[in-house]
Amino acid sequence: MIAPSSRILTRVSDQELERRWSAVRREMNARKIGALVMQSTNDWLGGYAKWFTDLPANNGYPRTVIFHADGPMTAIEMGPMGAKRDLNGVDALHRGVAELVHTPSFFSINYTHEYDAELALTALRRRGYATIGWVGKGALPHALVASLEEGLGSTTFVDATDLVDRIKAIKSTEEIALIRRSAEMQDAVFAGVLKHIRPGMRDIDVTAFAQQEGQRLGSEQGIFLGGSSPIGTRSPFVPRFMQGRTLSAGDHLSLLIENNGPGGFYTEIARTIVLGKASNELKDGFEAVREAQDFSLGLIRPGASCRDIHLAHNEYMQKRGLPPELRLYAHGQGYDMVERPLIRSDETMTIEAGMNLAVHPGYETDSVFAVICDNYIVESTGPGACLHRTPKQIFEV
Repeated sequence: MIAPSSRILTRVSDQELERRWSAVRREMNARKIGALVMQSTNDWLGGYAKWFTDLPANNGYPRTVIFHADGPMTAIEMGPMGAKRDLNGVDALHRGVAELVHTPSFFSINYTHEYDAELALTALRRRGYATIGWVGKGALPHALVASLEEGLGSTTFVDATDLVDRIKAIKSTEEIALIRRSAEMQDAVFAGVLKHIRPGMRDIDVTAFAQQEGQRLGSEQGIFLGGSSPIGTRSPFVPRFMQGRTLSAGDHLSLLIENNGPGGFYTEIARTIVLGKASNELKDGFEAVREAQDFSLGLIRPGASCRDIHLAHNEYMQKRGLPPELRLYAHGQGYDMVERPLIRSDETMTIEAGMNLAVHPGYETDSVFAVICDNYIVESTGPGACLHRTPKQIFEV
C-alpha cells in the first residue's frame, strides 16, 4: 500500500507545524482559551485549515478543525457517515490530529448543514471548555456557529481571529523559501506564455496553458484572469466564463497569474502582452502604475500604518490626475490569495518584517487598463528585492 503522505507534492516540515502550534498555544493560554474552532471549504481563501494541518480544504467541501490548547487536534471532513479514526497526533498525513471524524455533508444539501456541527459539538462537550475561540467567524456557516453556541450554553465564545492572523501574517524562514519558489514558478509560467501566445488563440487558451504550466511546476490551485481587446479599448481582467474572445494580430491582453506554488503559498504577477506594437497611451499607463508601485513600496516598512500608506498612495495618484484606489491594491498573501494585512484605511495591523505583500496599483479608462503586480517580502528596513524577476514592462510579441 502506498502511504498517502508520500503522494503530497510539497510538505512543510514537522518543525514548521510545531512552530505554528506553539505560537498559537502561547496566545491561547495567555487568554485562557481552551480550543479554537475553524472551518475552510477551499484553497483560494480558506487558508486556516491548511495553516494548522498542512492539508487544504477544496471543492467547497467543509473541513472543520478544532485546535485544542492542551493536545492534538480534532478534524472533521468529507467521508463515510459515522467513520472515525483515532490517530493520537502521530499520523504521517494528518499531523497533529488526535481524532479524524467523517460525514458526507454538502452546502448544496440543506438537511446536511448541521452534520459537521453535531460532530464538533460531541468533541467539545466531553472536554468542558470554559472559553472557545472562533477563527474566521464571519465566514463560518450559521449552522455551525448556532449549534455550538446553543449546545454549549455555559461556554464563553470569543473571536480569536486576530490572534491567529497576527501570527500567520509573519512568515518563517521556511515559509519565505516556499513563497520565493512560487514567484519563480510564476516567472517561468509567464515566460512560457510569451512563447505560446499567438493570434487565433482564445483568451482561455492562454490562461489554460498558464494553469497547465503552473501545475507541471508544482502549483496546486489558483486563478488565471486574462482579457484581450484591440489597442485603444481597455482589456480588463475577466474570469474563465468570459474568456471566449479570439486574439487577432495587434491586440493586447492583460494577464494575471495568481496561483499557489509548491507547498500552497500564493504570489501573483500581472503584465500586459501586445501581439504587435504597444501604443504610447498603453506605455504611459504602464509607466504610471509602475511608478505608483515604487511610491507605495517606499512607504512600506516595519511599524508603518496601513491606513497611512493607503492615504498617501491616493494623494500620489490624485496629484497625477489618476483616480484614487477604491479597491484593494496591496495586501498580504500566504495560504490565502488575500490575507492580512490589507493596505487600506480599515486595516488595524501595522507592517512587520516577514510579511509577504502583493502590490498591484492600477487604473482604467475606456481605452486603457493599466496594471502591474509583484510580490515583496518585508525586511527590517523595508521591502526586499522584488520576488518576481519578470521585467516590469509591456511585452510586445
